[in-house]
Amino acid sequence: MTANTLPENSLLHERITRLTTDKRAQLLARLRAEPSREDTPWLVRFSRGDAPGIRLFCFSYAGSGASIFRGWTDGLPAEVDVWAAQLPGRETRVGEQPLGRMAPVIDALHEAIRPQLDLPYVFFGHSMGALVAFELARRLRSAGDPEPAHLFLAAFRAPQLANPNIKIYHLPDEVLKTVLLKEGTPQQVLENDELMRALLPTLRADFELCDTYEYGAEPPLRMPVSVFGGHQDVRVGRSDLEPWRDQAAGPFRLAMIPGSHFFLHSAQDLLLTELVRDLGSAALIKEGEHVHDRPIAG
Repeated sequence: MTANTLPENSLLHERITRLTTDKRAQLLARLRAEPSREDTPWLVRFSRGDAPGIRLFCFSYAGSGASIFRGWTDGLPAEVDVWAAQLPGRETRVGEQPLGRMAPVIDALHEAIRPQLDLPYVFFGHSMGALVAFELARRLRSAGDPEPAHLFLAAFRAPQLANPNIKIYHLPDEVLKTVLLKEGTPQQVLENDELMRALLPTLRADFELCDTYEYGAEPPLRMPVSVFGGHQDVRVGRSDLEPWRDQAAGPFRLAMIPGSHFFLHSAQDLLLTELVRDLGSAALIKEGEHVHDRPIAG
């Protein structure tokens, strides 16, 4: 976008034309760094340049969308090309019906991601996103497609474990809000009627996806698997995460990070440091100043 493409009488046009050449160049660079969809609404790319060395596909927790990974490019080496899944019912797809079952989500993501597998790639999934990443990795294997070089999973119990929680997706709105409050949703968000009208259908569908998920036994995955948990997470503890080891035929690592269930926000820098260390150790990226020289407590 340039100033010449804007209406002459727009306030934005006036502000842009007043910028110095350097400031205007900075603005254009920022605009180019905004996420772009690559011929599919299911994936959003946070561009880092034209010559990436590895792709990182991210999958978000229930109720959220691709934008939670917007800032990850700042904490990762430039060679890492950050992408994020965008499921229906949120952000750029807010007008679409959210999906409440795993199978159609995996079907659609499989088709969306296949054209982007020309480079080495890895998955990161948080909470519900960990389950989606795991099942998508298994689908890619069964289809004979290139498999992820590494699987990063966070804040979700091993899939073979029984769900210890009651099913909540069918509960009335007010009861669902009470559950959300106990799980850490801010009171001011729950009291915003307009916001909740927009969020509840997507949250309900995501909870349904997790509550109705049925694990099917398959051989362990061949790529290295790193699993992360929050020390203060009251939902998912270490005992829920350790059995992920059974899903890994290759190297497995479990690390606990300071924070609650949403430590990917509160401890983002530390989490990204851990990802970079594992990528560097596997020679998927060049080790350098991005790699912290002291591991977190496991």
